[in-house]
Amino acid sequence: MYKFFFKRFFDLIIGVIGLILFFPFFVIVLVALSVSNKGTPFFYQKRPGLHGEIFKIIKFKTMNDKKDKHGHLLPDDQRLTKMGQFVRKTSLDELPQILNLLKGDMTIIGPRPLLPEYLPLYSERQKKRHLVKPGISGWAQINGRNAISWEQKFEYDVWYVENFSFLLDAKIFLMTFFKVFKSEGVSTDNQATTTKFEGNE
Repeated sequence: MYKFFFKRFFDLIIGVIGLILFFPFFVIVLVALSVSNKGTPFFYQKRPGLHGEIFKIIKFKTMNDKKDKHGHLLPDDQRLTKMGQFVRKTSLDELPQILNLLKGDMTIIGPRPLLPEYLPLYSERQKKRHLVKPGISGWAQINGRNAISWEQKFEYDVWYVENFSFLLDAKIFLMTFFKVFKSEGVSTDNQATTTKFEGNE
Protein backbone atom coordinates (compact mmCIF):
# COMPACT_ATOMS: atom_id res chain seq x y z
CA MET A 1 0.00 0.00 0.00
CA TYR A 2 2.83 2.39 0.88
CA LYS A 3 4.74 1.64 -2.33
CA PHE A 4 1.77 2.11 -4.67
CA PHE A 5 -0.10 4.97 -3.00
CA PHE A 6 1.26 6.59 0.16
CA LYS A 7 4.82 7.05 -1.12
CA ARG A 8 3.59 9.23 -3.98
CA PHE A 9 1.21 11.02 -1.60
CA PHE A 10 4.08 11.84 0.77
CA ASP A 11 6.24 12.93 -2.20
CA LEU A 12 3.64 15.50 -3.22
CA ILE A 13 3.11 16.80 0.32
CA ILE A 14 6.84 17.08 1.06
CA GLY A 15 7.48 18.53 -2.39
CA VAL A 16 4.95 21.35 -1.95
CA ILE A 17 6.13 22.09 1.60
CA GLY A 18 9.76 21.99 0.46
CA LEU A 19 9.05 24.35 -2.43
CA ILE A 20 7.49 26.86 -0.04
CA LEU A 21 10.13 26.56 2.69
CA PHE A 22 13.15 26.64 0.38
CA PHE A 23 11.81 29.23 -2.07
CA PRO A 24 13.93 32.08 -0.61
CA PHE A 25 17.09 29.92 -0.93
CA PHE A 26 15.99 28.94 -4.43
CA VAL A 27 15.78 32.58 -5.50
CA ILE A 28 19.11 33.54 -3.87
CA VAL A 29 20.98 30.64 -5.49
CA LEU A 30 19.23 31.31 -8.81
CA VAL A 31 20.43 34.92 -8.85
CA ALA A 32 23.95 34.07 -7.63
CA LEU A 33 24.45 31.34 -10.23
CA SER A 34 22.96 33.51 -12.97
CA VAL A 35 25.76 35.98 -12.31
CA SER A 36 28.45 33.31 -11.77
CA ASN A 37 27.47 31.32 -14.88
CA LYS A 38 26.60 34.31 -17.07
CA GLY A 39 22.85 33.75 -17.20
CA THR A 40 22.65 29.94 -17.12
CA PRO A 41 21.74 28.87 -13.56
CA PHE A 42 20.17 25.51 -14.46
CA PHE A 43 21.65 22.24 -15.63
CA TYR A 44 19.49 19.76 -17.58
CA GLN A 45 20.56 16.22 -18.31
CA LYS A 46 18.93 13.00 -19.45
CA ARG A 47 18.79 10.33 -16.74
CA PRO A 48 17.18 6.88 -16.54
CA GLY A 49 14.23 6.61 -14.18
CA LEU A 50 11.84 3.82 -13.26
CA HIS A 51 12.51 0.75 -15.46
CA GLY A 52 15.26 2.73 -17.20
CA GLU A 53 12.87 5.17 -18.89
CA ILE A 54 14.65 8.44 -19.71
CA PHE A 55 13.64 11.79 -18.23
CA LYS A 56 15.36 15.18 -17.90
CA ILE A 57 16.73 15.98 -14.48
CA ILE A 58 17.08 19.62 -13.43
CA LYS A 59 19.76 20.87 -11.05
CA PHE A 60 21.49 24.12 -10.30
CA LYS A 61 24.52 24.47 -12.53
CA THR A 62 27.72 24.43 -10.45
CA MET A 63 30.26 24.30 -13.28
CA ASN A 64 30.94 26.68 -16.14
CA ASP A 65 31.39 25.66 -19.80
CA LYS A 66 35.04 26.58 -20.28
CA LYS A 67 36.80 24.54 -22.97
CA ASP A 68 40.38 23.87 -24.01
CA LYS A 69 41.92 24.99 -27.31
CA HIS A 70 40.51 21.86 -29.02
CA GLY A 71 36.94 22.70 -27.99
CA HIS A 72 36.70 20.02 -25.29
CA LEU A 73 35.29 20.82 -21.86
CA LEU A 74 37.94 21.27 -19.19
CA PRO A 75 38.07 18.76 -16.28
CA ASP A 76 35.37 19.13 -13.62
CA ASP A 77 37.73 20.53 -11.00
CA GLN A 78 38.72 23.35 -13.37
CA ARG A 79 35.12 24.23 -14.23
CA LEU A 80 33.67 24.13 -10.71
CA THR A 81 33.09 27.76 -9.71
CA LYS A 82 33.51 29.06 -6.16
CA MET A 83 29.77 29.66 -5.93
CA GLY A 84 29.17 26.25 -7.44
CA GLN A 85 31.49 24.65 -4.90
CA PHE A 86 29.46 26.17 -2.05
CA VAL A 87 26.14 25.16 -3.63
CA ARG A 88 27.37 21.59 -4.14
CA LYS A 89 28.83 21.32 -0.63
CA THR A 90 25.53 22.39 0.93
CA SER A 91 23.54 20.20 -1.53
CA LEU A 92 21.58 23.26 -2.66
CA ASP A 93 22.24 22.15 -6.25
CA GLU A 94 19.59 19.45 -5.66
CA LEU A 95 16.78 21.96 -4.91
CA PRO A 96 15.38 22.17 -8.49
CA GLN A 97 14.77 18.42 -8.37
CA ILE A 98 11.67 19.26 -6.35
CA LEU A 99 10.18 20.01 -9.78
CA ASN A 100 11.11 16.48 -10.96
CA LEU A 101 9.53 15.21 -7.74
CA LEU A 102 6.24 17.03 -8.34
CA LYS A 103 6.18 15.84 -11.97
CA GLY A 104 6.56 12.25 -10.80
CA ASP A 105 9.92 11.59 -12.46
CA MET A 106 11.55 11.15 -9.07
CA THR A 107 10.73 10.37 -5.46
CA ILE A 108 12.13 11.69 -2.17
CA ILE A 109 13.97 8.48 -1.32
CA GLY A 110 15.43 6.07 -3.87
CA PRO A 111 18.62 5.26 -5.79
CA ARG A 112 20.15 8.34 -7.39
CA PRO A 113 19.52 8.68 -11.16
CA LEU A 114 22.81 8.23 -12.99
CA LEU A 115 23.84 8.54 -16.65
CA PRO A 116 22.09 6.64 -19.49
CA GLU A 117 25.49 5.47 -20.75
CA TYR A 118 25.84 3.35 -17.60
CA LEU A 119 22.76 1.23 -18.39
CA PRO A 120 24.53 -1.44 -20.49
CA LEU A 121 27.37 -1.63 -17.94
CA TYR A 122 25.30 -2.86 -15.00
CA SER A 123 25.31 -6.47 -13.85
CA GLU A 124 21.93 -8.22 -13.60
CA ARG A 125 21.87 -7.54 -9.87
CA GLN A 126 22.78 -3.87 -10.30
CA LYS A 127 19.93 -3.41 -12.78
CA LYS A 128 17.51 -3.91 -9.86
CA ARG A 129 18.18 -0.31 -8.83
CA HIS A 130 15.75 0.68 -11.61
CA LEU A 131 12.85 -1.32 -10.16
CA VAL A 132 11.93 1.77 -8.14
CA LYS A 133 11.85 5.48 -8.97
CA PRO A 134 15.14 7.35 -8.56
CA GLY A 135 15.35 9.55 -5.49
CA ILE A 136 16.69 12.90 -4.37
CA SER A 137 18.41 11.05 -1.53
CA GLY A 138 18.97 7.37 -0.93
CA TRP A 139 20.60 4.63 1.14
CA ALA A 140 23.91 5.05 -0.71
CA GLN A 141 23.85 8.82 -0.14
CA ILE A 142 23.73 8.49 3.65
CA ASN A 143 26.35 5.74 3.58
CA GLY A 144 29.16 7.48 1.76
CA ARG A 145 27.65 9.27 -1.24
CA ASN A 146 30.50 10.00 -3.69
CA ALA A 147 33.24 8.85 -1.32
CA ILE A 148 32.53 5.13 -1.80
CA SER A 149 33.19 2.84 -4.77
CA TRP A 150 30.65 2.34 -7.55
CA GLU A 151 30.26 -1.32 -6.60
CA GLN A 152 29.47 -0.44 -2.98
CA LYS A 153 27.11 2.31 -4.09
CA PHE A 154 25.16 -0.08 -6.33
CA GLU A 155 25.06 -2.70 -3.57
CA TYR A 156 23.47 -0.13 -1.26
CA ASP A 157 20.96 0.75 -4.00
CA VAL A 158 19.94 -2.87 -4.51
CA TRP A 159 19.75 -3.45 -0.76
CA TYR A 160 17.33 -0.52 -0.57
CA VAL A 161 15.14 -2.01 -3.32
CA GLU A 162 15.09 -5.36 -1.55
CA ASN A 163 14.29 -3.84 1.86
CA PHE A 164 11.92 -1.08 0.75
CA SER A 165 9.62 0.17 3.54
CA PHE A 166 8.13 3.31 5.07
CA LEU A 167 10.38 3.05 8.13
CA LEU A 168 13.49 2.77 5.97
CA ASP A 169 12.43 5.82 3.93
CA ALA A 170 11.81 7.76 7.14
CA LYS A 171 15.25 6.81 8.48
CA ILE A 172 17.00 7.87 5.25
CA PHE A 173 15.00 11.11 5.13
CA LEU A 174 16.06 12.12 8.65
CA MET A 175 19.68 11.03 8.22
CA THR A 176 19.94 13.02 4.97
CA PHE A 177 19.64 16.30 6.88
CA PHE A 178 22.42 15.18 9.24
CA LYS A 179 24.70 14.25 6.34
CA VAL A 180 24.00 17.51 4.49
CA PHE A 181 24.78 19.47 7.65
CA LYS A 182 28.14 17.68 7.99
CA SER A 183 28.82 17.89 4.21
CA GLU A 184 29.99 14.28 4.16
CA GLY A 185 30.83 12.37 0.98
CA VAL A 186 30.34 15.29 -1.40
CA SER A 187 33.26 14.22 -3.59
CA THR A 188 35.68 11.40 -4.23
CA ASP A 189 39.28 11.92 -3.10
CA ASN A 190 41.12 14.25 -5.51
CA GLN A 191 37.97 14.70 -7.60
CA ALA A 192 35.52 17.62 -7.88
CA THR A 193 32.58 15.23 -7.93
CA THR A 194 33.14 11.50 -8.52
CA THR A 195 34.88 9.23 -11.00
CA LYS A 196 33.11 7.89 -14.07
CA PHE A 197 31.65 4.37 -13.90
CA GLU A 198 33.34 2.25 -16.56
CA GLY A 199 31.85 -1.14 -15.78
CA ASN A 200 32.44 -3.95 -13.32
CA GLU A 201 35.79 -5.65 -12.97
